[in-house]
Amino acid sequence: MNRARAIAACLAASLLVAGCGSAGGQAGSAGGDAFSFALKSDPGLLDPAQVQNTTTYTALSLAYDTLVNIGSDGRVVSGLAEKWAVKPSSVTFTLRRNATCSDGSPVRASTIAANVDHITDPATKSPAYGVVVPDGLTAKADDTAGTVTLSTPAPFAFILQSTRYLFMVCGKGLKDRSLLKSGTSGSGPFRLTSARPNQSYTFTRRTDYAWGPGGATASDPAMPDSVVLKVVGSESTAANLLLSHQLNAAQFAGPDRARVTNVPGITATAQPNGTQEFFFHQGTGHPGHSRAVRTALLQAVDLHDLGAIATGGTGERPTGLVTQPRTCPADTVSGHLPAHDPQAAETALEAAGWHRSGDGVRRKGGKKLTLRMIYGTSGGETMAAAAEYLADAWKKAGVDVRLRALSDAAYGEIETVTQDWDVDWAPLGVTLPTQLLGALSGPFTPDGGNFAHLTNRTYDKLTAQASTLPGAAGCAQWSASESALFDSGDLIPVVDKTLSTAAHNATFRITAGLLDPTSIRMTGADK
Repeated sequence: MNRARAIAACLAASLLVAGCGSAGGQAGSAGGDAFSFALKSDPGLLDPAQVQNTTTYTALSLAYDTLVNIGSDGRVVSGLAEKWAVKPSSVTFTLRRNATCSDGSPVRASTIAANVDHITDPATKSPAYGVVVPDGLTAKADDTAGTVTLSTPAPFAFILQSTRYLFMVCGKGLKDRSLLKSGTSGSGPFRLTSARPNQSYTFTRRTDYAWGPGGATASDPAMPDSVVLKVVGSESTAANLLLSHQLNAAQFAGPDRARVTNVPGITATAQPNGTQEFFFHQGTGHPGHSRAVRTALLQAVDLHDLGAIATGGTGERPTGLVTQPRTCPADTVSGHLPAHDPQAAETALEAAGWHRSGDGVRRKGGKKLTLRMIYGTSGGETMAAAAEYLADAWKKAGVDVRLRALSDAAYGEIETVTQDWDVDWAPLGVTLPTQLLGALSGPFTPDGGNFAHLTNRTYDKLTAQASTLPGAAGCAQWSASESALFDSGDLIPVVDKTLSTAAHNATFRITAGLLDPTSIRMTGADK
């Protein structure tokens, strides 16, 4: 799998919030209002086959349905499909008979197949193919029976769960994709009725909608008549608008979250938002090629303090690589990373043949123990501070550390092409463990495949076993495979970043990275 494609697409779905609480009033007291939600950027092209970012996912979730949904506990619940039968390399869905497109046309099994065929067509160049949609996926529809079978050439463990992010276009948009440049053509509970690029997008409720998650409908009078997505690039501006009641909800990753927390009339909740980690380059000639050196370098660092610095104190202890809610919820991190012990680090480096010289830097065979660390500038001041903290800890252990902050454009080139690094702070955001395989195993490729040159036979063995088992049946192997990576120091999960969601006069849920529009309830209105 192309890591650059995989990670970009997976990060698009990595903003996971279990939900936000009531912001005053009683549910059902103020139906019919417009619900306004802040987007950090313009969603751009609204064609589900071309989705690439979180913002677009939010917009699509209002107007489009998927075959199944994920509940707040990580379990699969119904969507367009009312039931399903899973085999190692296929899943057969039985569709609801009452689902209709926003133009009134029925959603049939052939509608689902047409979406799959379009995304898997090489001419489409869909970023979802190979990530959300497994390689080689095919669809066979039976409109009479109301069933569609999705199949892969080889067993694919999460063939059912992967369809959660496969938005289904229907009606006129299925025949003419150009309509999706500025409109929607889906079976979701809302349809786009006004688009003002870089300003706002208004979606109007479909009162006939009755096939949402677990059979949810859009008939509750407390649901808003419309949802307005306002493009607000600055979190500070979004906080101002929320506090002045010009927004019902917004999300905050930075310091402005403090301004909307514990404010009367506003409910704010924080949830994990992707794991921050770093990798050692394990190619020949790199210090990280030695497992003993990797372990010693980790002993020299207090990972708890590092995580607090990287997130400004707003992070949480990581328990795995897959974002929550997980199909496999086990804690794969605890007990699998070395404890902070600078003296043990000194001893281990000496035993590995790296001895201090007169300048305090360790050398072996006349060569300095040098670590070139790269990280992205998009991480802001906290990321720079975390890099400095790592450098200081390793310098105390006798390492020559050279930090390099990179723009997004330069980062990809150096990480995967020139490979001019020894330590790489490379956050991953994935929703299924299968999405990590291309980045963590197999041959190195200049497009990002196994970019750190990892060779972990235990990981390879366990993931190969797990890949043949459907869904949760392989959880023991998937979980053990992650722990094997940590045992070997192949990648080091430092901290889970968090995202705060604040709401005023409304309640709603964002589950498994997607806004659940059927959960929106207006709870009161300013007088």
